[in-house]
Amino acid sequence: MSRAPFRFAVAGCGNISQAHIESIRKMEDARLVAVWSRTPQRAQAVAEKYGVEWEERLESLVSRDDVDGVIVCTPSGYHMEPALAAIEAGKHVVVEKPLEVTEERCLRIVEAAEAKGVKVGVIFQSRFAPANQAARRALVEGRFGRIVMGDAYVKWYRPQSYYDSGAWRGTWELDGGGALMNQAIHAVDLLLWLMGPVERVYAYSDCLAHTGIEVEDTLVAVLRFSSGAMGVIQATTSVFPGYPKRIEVHGDKGGVVLVDDAVAEWYEGGKSELSAEMIEKYGPKELSGAASDPMAISFDNHQRQLEDFVQAVREGRSPLVDGREGMRAVELVRAIYRSAQTGEEVRLVCSEE
Repeated sequence: MSRAPFRFAVAGCGNISQAHIESIRKMEDARLVAVWSRTPQRAQAVAEKYGVEWEERLESLVSRDDVDGVIVCTPSGYHMEPALAAIEAGKHVVVEKPLEVTEERCLRIVEAAEAKGVKVGVIFQSRFAPANQAARRALVEGRFGRIVMGDAYVKWYRPQSYYDSGAWRGTWELDGGGALMNQAIHAVDLLLWLMGPVERVYAYSDCLAHTGIEVEDTLVAVLRFSSGAMGVIQATTSVFPGYPKRIEVHGDKGGVVLVDDAVAEWYEGGKSELSAEMIEKYGPKELSGAASDPMAISFDNHQRQLEDFVQAVREGRSPLVDGREGMRAVELVRAIYRSAQTGEEVRLVCSEE
């Protein structure tokens, strides 16, 4: 007997909703039921495009009997409200990154879901790329030796028109920050997943190439991980024409360089030769265009993450990136912002646990 498909609704019909809708359409055991947007005309257009229903009111969307889970795709600083509405209605929730723009708003979502007994997942789809998972396994197995450095470089470009296209872009209230919170947070999460928690940060940030925004378009942070390793994060939307996302992890017996979620370099076991096997298996097929175009991405990893979420609900386990796990990147980003604003080193709470 075939099981009934998991029924999703989408709250928010901006650009990123396309990644979720297209992923659902490819899944064998899920389907899209309805959509909602704060702009009704946009919700209607998306509904007509995909042959689903649309709701004028958020409350109507989350209270539907034919919805099992709600995907929140609203602006970052307006994730909490639709997430809480869905949780209160007893729905499972997937939230597009970041979970929210402050630790307090993140925690309200997490605690509400735990009290209600529903699942929360946070979209960090880079964790589901096969190359990144291979790197994680190698780190857990100690194949790179003692890890001494971990770095994330997100040197992207967004034209002025990108920020001008939406009043919420480039604001603290709804964007939660600039290049670090919006564009580089996937790399921040990936770095934490590979390297473990950060103990201390020191950062500089500025807006150097754009006008009319409240937040940074250029940032550099120096990290000290709890393990003793060191690292840096560089995040920009000011570097023309934009360069691929790059994650580097180095140990005293080897290391890996990941470019756009594919293996560019891999050394292990103290051998000076590149691992042809790992590059052949996990090397780049084609580079993403996300460095200059936010929608020039593959949706394969979104699909993998949504599949894990559905499976987690059915198995009664936590999704691989649950609410508390999704908070970690926001906590680090906020610590980096505090350092840049105060000119002082910031110690993270996790180092005291």
